[in-house]
Amino acid sequence: MIVKGFEGYLARLGVTDPGAPSAEALSALQRAHLERVPYDNIDIQLGRPPGIEPELSARRFAEGRGGYCFHLNGGFAALLEALGYDVTRHAGGVHHEPDGRGAGGNHLALTVRVGGEAWFVDAGLGDGPYEPLPLRAGTYRQGPFTYRMEPSATGPGGWIFHNDPGSSFPVMEFAGRPVSMADFADEHLRLSTAPDSPFLNAFAALRRDAKGIDLLRGRVLTRIDAAGRAERTLDTPQEWFTALTDVFGRNLDGIDADDRSLLWDRVTRAHEKWLADRSRS
Repeated sequence: MIVKGFEGYLARLGVTDPGAPSAEALSALQRAHLERVPYDNIDIQLGRPPGIEPELSARRFAEGRGGYCFHLNGGFAALLEALGYDVTRHAGGVHHEPDGRGAGGNHLALTVRVGGEAWFVDAGLGDGPYEPLPLRAGTYRQGPFTYRMEPSATGPGGWIFHNDPGSSFPVMEFAGRPVSMADFADEHLRLSTAPDSPFLNAFAALRRDAKGIDLLRGRVLTRIDAAGRAERTLDTPQEWFTALTDVFGRNLDGIDADDRSLLWDRVTRAHEKWLADRSRS
């Protein structure tokens, strides 16, 4: 079954027949999404942030582009609904301290009901779980990573996701109340354009697979898997752009010579500042 309007999106995922809704099919779709559609902020860094309309995101994914949570989970939710899944969108909050709490709206989280069970589904965390997690309190192991789910104390239907200790953030909490994409418009504008936005101040690309995570933050390329954490600095523009295409699967056809120069200059200046800050600490 190929759903009209999502043919290119499904082709990007490598899915020829998604089948009827089931927990197994849902898991296969999330795995494919994380492997083939990277988390990245290239267009925000270039000063031309794309909108978060799911139809736009689906077209961008079909073209080989990526995005961040509002794009990734927004498009994924629309695809799942077109395939017959019962999807709910939630306002979430990503926190960089282990005791951080609150669903502040800087993240779009999804829950999906299928086969009589509810699942936490997320293709937009970058280094979150590879497969859906049951909406049940407990600890879950996926490959070399360990996750934990617990009900939120801030309201009915909310949940707290505890990421693997070695990941880029420890906690994401989302509220139980359903929301729409329109509820994220103001936050998307802030994250895309505000001078203090992390998406403007630091480049990031992430990709998840069955064995680990690839992360490009600035000019440092990192692989995290069962063997540990391996880092190397990319010293030339050729290395950097090759990593984007070969490691993260990002299509760069729309990135011309001027764009490449701008991106390399931005990541280099940020990298040098990071080195200077680290030497002073």
